[in-house]
Amino acid sequence: METVKICLIGALLVFLVPLIALQQPVAPVRLAAPSLSQRDKGAATHLILARVPMAASPNIASVAATPATIVYEWLTTADRTNQLTPQAPLSFTVDGAYTPLTIHINEDQTYQAMAGFGASLTDASAWLLSTSPLSTTAMRDLFDPVAGIGLDFLRQPIGASDFTKDATPYSYDDLATGQTDPNLSHFSIAHDEAYIIPLLQQALRFNPHMTVVAAPWSAPAWMKTSQSFLGGDLIHDDYGVYARYLVKFVQAYQASGIPIYAITPQNEPGVFFDYPGMGIDESDFVKNNLGPALVNAGLATRILAWDFNWFSGSFTDYPFTAFGDPGVAPYLAGVAYHCYNGDPAAMTELHNAYPTKEIYETECSGGISRGPAIELLINATRNWAQSVTLWNIALNPQHGPRQGSGCIPCTGLATVDGRGDLSYTDEYYQLGQASKFVHPGAYRIDSNTFGPGAYGSGALEDVAFKNPNGSKVLIVYNGAPATQTFKVEWNGQAFDDMLPAGATATFTWSGAQTTDTYAPPSGPVYYAIDAGGAGVGSFMPDSYFYGGQGALVPPH
Repeated sequence: METVKICLIGALLVFLVPLIALQQPVAPVRLAAPSLSQRDKGAATHLILARVPMAASPNIASVAATPATIVYEWLTTADRTNQLTPQAPLSFTVDGAYTPLTIHINEDQTYQAMAGFGASLTDASAWLLSTSPLSTTAMRDLFDPVAGIGLDFLRQPIGASDFTKDATPYSYDDLATGQTDPNLSHFSIAHDEAYIIPLLQQALRFNPHMTVVAAPWSAPAWMKTSQSFLGGDLIHDDYGVYARYLVKFVQAYQASGIPIYAITPQNEPGVFFDYPGMGIDESDFVKNNLGPALVNAGLATRILAWDFNWFSGSFTDYPFTAFGDPGVAPYLAGVAYHCYNGDPAAMTELHNAYPTKEIYETECSGGISRGPAIELLINATRNWAQSVTLWNIALNPQHGPRQGSGCIPCTGLATVDGRGDLSYTDEYYQLGQASKFVHPGAYRIDSNTFGPGAYGSGALEDVAFKNPNGSKVLIVYNGAPATQTFKVEWNGQAFDDMLPAGATATFTWSGAQTTDTYAPPSGPVYYAIDAGGAGVGSFMPDSYFYGGQGALVPPH
């Protein structure tokens, strides 16, 4: 018992240091997870294909003995017994033992700078939160980087989206049928001032490092061929009027203390359902109207193209077309993508073609995405996304309120019931595994991963970041159906850990990398099949072997 007390006291002392550096709350220290020898050895039939060396040899180059670097871990598990739960501290040590699942971190190789992680404070979300007696608690849990998960990226609808507090769509210049307002004399954001803007202002007080991007679902009905919020195209003669309408929105929000970093010309252009939507010639609009209007107004607000899915084809190659147009490209800071179709590798393809353009993932709703939020987060950021943005921040238990049929299965980060009681979904905790620890301006740094890179791959996946203060953040997700043991190597040292199926861990540590001396295994290579039992056999690979998870190799 005395030994346990001493260990717990020691763990508590070292636990405080990185939380202060990361500006995170001090959470209770938990007892250590079961040792690696206690991993599940049940009679599973899942085959794990691993690459192992013929003979043991050091694979992490020897370095002079240095004080151990303490690593802090937060865990979320699929059974919800752990929800951003701090674990007992680990430490990097000099270790020459090879583990097939070795994640190698090289902070000298950097990729994109991160803008943030977040969701959308839709009209429905804002109404639910503003009317809940737990409103302040919810906003703190969502946006406070110390007491909550520190969301720092918001994508705000300009007018009504498919999620509003009642069935009536709205814009900022609504008129009776048959009337028009080309001078925008009736423009007003009074609707938003009632409950959306107060919550946005509160969010900015909790987290001043917020980035806000805005997107319209529809112009006012009188500007459209359908004369309705539903369907129809923007009337070409009203392109200039609509550009001034969007400028007035940016100015009004800015006057309310909410700076708009960027806008997109249209959410999911040309998609028509029984909720607001619109068709528009985006290149024409940006080149001849919106771009010049923002410049002439002296606004620094940027334009992001597309705001639609990753999938490819003549229609969805639009970002390439827009960036290749010398009349449009100068007005475009980057592109916004949704997760519902296609592959996140489309973002890497675009980055390779236009490396100076920014890339944001701006919508992916729980309930209809093809995998858990954490898998989206890892795969999007590994493909140059500077943000990971889910959809509604809050919905009711009936997945609303919403326009028309809307997105019936959609879920939010929070659920607010009819009494105003509050609960958090898996998306809240999974997004928090990044938003709480990865600060705006952090760079993604190099790490290898063991999935094929496709969204929905179901393997051990990871992504790593370096914060502006130099601290490192590694996020690891186990998408496999069984517990996996792995090693993390950085600066010539390593630690071992294990993750249950469906679990996510975030590791943080400080210190400077002085060497990148990882040596892959040498000599003959054999393959092992672990069927979950005690016996493991090896064989030389031949051309008849196929299927399985694939060879798990050390980093390049």
